[in-house]
Amino acid sequence: MITFESQHKDIWARTGKLRVGDKIAKTPLLLPVINPHIQLIPPEEMQKMGVEALITNAYIFSKSEEFRERAMNEGLHAVLGFDGIIMTDSGAFQQSVYGDVAFSNKDTVRFQRQIGSEIIVPMDVATPPDRDHEGAEEELSVTMQRIREAMEIIDDGHLAAPVQGGIHTDLRKKAGEEVRETGAVFCPIGAVVPLMESYRYRDLVTVVMAAKQTLSPGACIHLFGAGHPSMFALAAAMGCDVFDSAAYALYAREGRYMTPSGSFKLAELSELPCACEVCRTHSARELQASPDKEKLLAKHNLLVSLAEIARIRQSIQDGTLWELVDERCRNHPRLLDGYRELLKYNDLLMTRDSVAKRRFFYRGSESCKRTEVIRYHEMIPRFSVEGSIHITMSDEAGPVDATTFRFKPPFGPYPHGLKETFPIGQSEIPEWDEDMIKSGCNGIIQLINANPGIPVTIHTGERWNAVVKDALKDVEKLYEFI
Repeated sequence: MITFESQHKDIWARTGKLRVGDKIAKTPLLLPVINPHIQLIPPEEMQKMGVEALITNAYIFSKSEEFRERAMNEGLHAVLGFDGIIMTDSGAFQQSVYGDVAFSNKDTVRFQRQIGSEIIVPMDVATPPDRDHEGAEEELSVTMQRIREAMEIIDDGHLAAPVQGGIHTDLRKKAGEEVRETGAVFCPIGAVVPLMESYRYRDLVTVVMAAKQTLSPGACIHLFGAGHPSMFALAAAMGCDVFDSAAYALYAREGRYMTPSGSFKLAELSELPCACEVCRTHSARELQASPDKEKLLAKHNLLVSLAEIARIRQSIQDGTLWELVDERCRNHPRLLDGYRELLKYNDLLMTRDSVAKRRFFYRGSESCKRTEVIRYHEMIPRFSVEGSIHITMSDEAGPVDATTFRFKPPFGPYPHGLKETFPIGQSEIPEWDEDMIKSGCNGIIQLINANPGIPVTIHTGERWNAVVKDALKDVEKLYEFI
């Protein structure tokens, strides 16, 4: 059966262990997509590169004169030469394209079991983004019916339960609830490739967060088709644990060179800005002229993708994923749209985010909306106050006593005793700007509202006096500025 054990957490991301039968893989996890007819990198070689699991297509195997009988008699692991976890997609997309009604849900599930797949996917209906609500709801109903039908055949916990619903958030939530009721542990979020192909990362965040709100917190979430390393960090922050990539090979065939911040045309590169074995043993010109260019480029692309997954796992463990998300999402305006959309869910993200972390780096106005800032503001009403409140925005101004609060944006006021604790003591803030001051003023408002009847004095200094006054203009409290 499939089980999932969460270990470290940051935002909604988790590092963990995905157990499939007697095999274990670390998450976040990347599944390279394998087409048995076109193997730029043989699975055996992938395993030496550190690949712990892969995904292939049951429909392609079922229609292959070359591989069908071998897979049925020998099993996928022997045919592909891979000892790790193998997941199979049902072939629902191919069925929809080719209209092969003879390949039913029961057929694909039984075939996947027969060829030795360890994560089996029923024939869900991938609802495109332009499907209206009524049509998407009908297709979701079919998908759920097929999941339940498949569970009567695959009753040992090796069935994945896809979450559909198009771009309709109510349907994604409904799908999450119904999938949760099935008890499935491995839950792919499907039909999102068109959103990523058209750079609709804001819609992607909306869809994933809707599903995540109702799926079991203990489920392992697979984001179907999320293949480019530039968006892995954003997806992980939403709580996605598994990704699959055909992009490493597709991009190679098109002569495209992957980096964590985007892709380049190999023909236009004079340098290879990477430390992988391909790039350290070839110059840009040598790689362009190599008869094995496609295979070498695919290997580079896969190594870059695996390295990004490892970087994300380390960031989660260190509690620095927000910084990585911020860095990656500033490489493309549409990714930045997705990042800003994710920040709208900070109330939800706080419910699973770590309370204490290694550091907080301020990287612009988006940092003011991070979970660490919101959580700190919610904590401020618990501060002990004696008789009066004095808030100073200068470390040199005012006495250090029970009535004095220092000010550190974007968090706001803090008592001297918290100076060395997270997040005050572990935050790196550049020269103050208006956005971070306004965010800190939200903390002042929390302190004032929590202590009615207590006089407040705020030492702003000349530079920030007008900004602070404007931020506090609606507070029903008698206070003075000095």
